Amino acid sequence: MAGRRAELLNDTQVKACLRWGDERRRYPHRDRVVVLLSVRAGLRAVEIARLRRGHVMDEGGGIADVINLQGKFRIAKKGPGRVIPMHADLREQVIRLFGIVPGGPDDPLILSERAMRPNPEDPEDRRLVCMAPNSIVLMFGQMYGELGLAGCSSHSGRRTFITKVAGKITEAGGSLRDVQQLAGHTSLNTTQRYVDGSDEAKRRVMKLL
Repeated sequence: MAGRRAELLNDTQVKACLRWGDERRRYPHRDRVVVLLSVRAGLRAVEIARLRRGHVMDEGGGIADVINLQGKFRIAKKGPGRVIPMHADLREQVIRLFGIVPGGPDDPLILSERAMRPNPEDPEDRRLVCMAPNSIVLMFGQMYGELGLAGCSSHSGRRTFITKVAGKITEAGGSLRDVQQLAGHTSLNTTQRYVDGSDEAKRRVMKLL
């Protein structure tokens, strides 16, 4: 990342972000999915914008337990494709979104406001209009500004995700290589730049040697 690193989010701040749209936004069910795609899946704003419903659907048309960004589902211009296990909170909100806004595998997962209220004379209009990457960046900026979270940006959720996964991965029997794959980084050095060190963790690990 260039310039100053985006601030990390703690659990209380994540909960505030998920509540933010309930009284202030027209489509809070959509916005909660956007937030969770950032903090619970580590997706970039441009990746969130490019997601189709097929990325989170299984072969039977139900909601999968992973986000599939490999093969024909690959959306990143750089870096390897990846499969991200779907956090329970995110899957719950995706199921809710599917129930509120019908659509097929080729439809955008995150629709623009215009597509959320489609022209009744042109029902196919919804298929064409995803929420643009810049609109997602602006949404995060508005949210963090109204919540008073200085230093946060659209990258805060992704950085929070990568940092938290890195802190827990050894407990799950994994390694930093797994973090790299979940993040979709081509280089392990890039992954390491996202991760904050912990003096307390360094002290604890010495006791385990």
